[in-house]
Amino acid sequence: MSAIDNHQAAEIIFERSNARARLPILHPKIGAPMVDVRHLYHDTGCLTYDPALGETGICRSRITYVDGDKGILLYRGYPIAELVEQCSYLEICWLLLNGELPSAGELATLTHAITRHARVNEQLLAIYGGFRRDSHPMAVMCGVV
Repeated sequence: MSAIDNHQAAEIIFERSNARARLPILHPKIGAPMVDVRHLYHDTGCLTYDPALGETGICRSRITYVDGDKGILLYRGYPIAELVEQCSYLEICWLLLNGELPSAGELATLTHAITRHARVNEQLLAIYGGFRRDSHPMAVMCGVV
């Protein structure tokens, strides 16, 4: 989301108290402009009311964008459906950690590192093997830890 545009604002006038509030307008990179009501209560003593939060932008994010009415769900600008269909688990891990999808070389390096360090220690396997097959999983985990 871009910074507040001080040149554009919405003004609210409360008839009973004649209170006024000048509310800056935010211009996100994607989606509709939003009225910034963060200081409305401080300035006027009034809150906003949007019972289903259908007309409210809940947060500011540089990572995700959600528009449920249009079925849009983006992560770092990539549609989630495309990530799920076209990317491997490790590619998604790289994206989460680094903010971009990996190049072929970066993916190969990550795959090698994960493969090399993902093996379970043989002694740990022996500890697991000491439990009965019908042991409760939580008891096994506590015992191993």
